[in-house]
Amino acid sequence: MQRQIDRLEAWAKTERPTRQTLTLSDIGSGLNADRKRLQHLLRLVCADRVAEVAVTLADRLTRFGQAYLETLFTSFGVTFTVLDPDKEKTPEQELTEDFLSILASFAGKLYGMRSHKQKELLACAQAVLHSP
Repeated sequence: MQRQIDRLEAWAKTERPTRQTLTLSDIGSGLNADRKRLQHLLRLVCADRVAEVAVTLADRLTRFGQAYLETLFTSFGVTFTVLDPDKEKTPEQELTEDFLSILASFAGKLYGMRSHKQKELLACAQAVLHSP
């Protein structure tokens, strides 16, 4: 993640030296639309406070629904720049990548659900052990 940020900031300094920049980063799934920084970016776009959104790869903002974001950006006159545009992929490659993304997201949610249950069980067990 840090390499992507460094690359974007270096690109902005050389390609857009006179523009003010703001770097927003989120660690999370591209399937999660509730990421705080993504929501902040969308509010900035809607408030006409953004001229250009630059990302290293097209799916950095969202795994699905990229066309919706591009339509929103265009509606507000925001340029969407991708430093490393995807190579042409076959429909099978795209479908496989989408499937793996969804699978990874669900696996992460399942793991998270299990860890919450384990924490609840530990807290309950500690409460029982420490109660008089």
